Amino acid sequence: MNGSRYFLDTNIFVCQFDLKAPAKVRIASALVKRAIDSGKGIISYQVVQEFLNVALRRFEQPLSIAEAEQYFVTVLKPLLAVHSSPVLYHEALRVAGRHRLNWYDALIVAGALAGGCEVLYSEDLDSGQMIEGLRIENPFA
Repeated sequence: MNGSRYFLDTNIFVCQFDLKAPAKVRIASALVKRAIDSGKGIISYQVVQEFLNVALRRFEQPLSIAEAEQYFVTVLKPLLAVHSSPVLYHEALRVAGRHRLNWYDALIVAGALAGGCEVLYSEDLDSGQMIEGLRIENPFA
């Protein structure tokens, strides 16, 4: 990773809390820390929504509201750079149709493109795939 912007998918944040996969916890935590420290990593509103839904409801030990608020303020908010808009939805529809992605993956890709990112870190998409100049990388592979 050079000095270019990059996007972190929701699964990177979820992996920080996966007590059954300590290697993933280390990798995800280092990636998130680097994103905050460098100012080069970004996320969209969708990542915030998806992460908080999972953290509050689906974690083996769900976060309390206070813990979720703290995580939002210290981790998610500093990275939040792409917000919902009609333009983003149109772009996601175009990306979904052109690249045969499901809606939520297309929104993530559209968010990364809107944020001017060169890399999208995700465990869900095909690592090495290029989508309109955006390189997909699985940091856990």
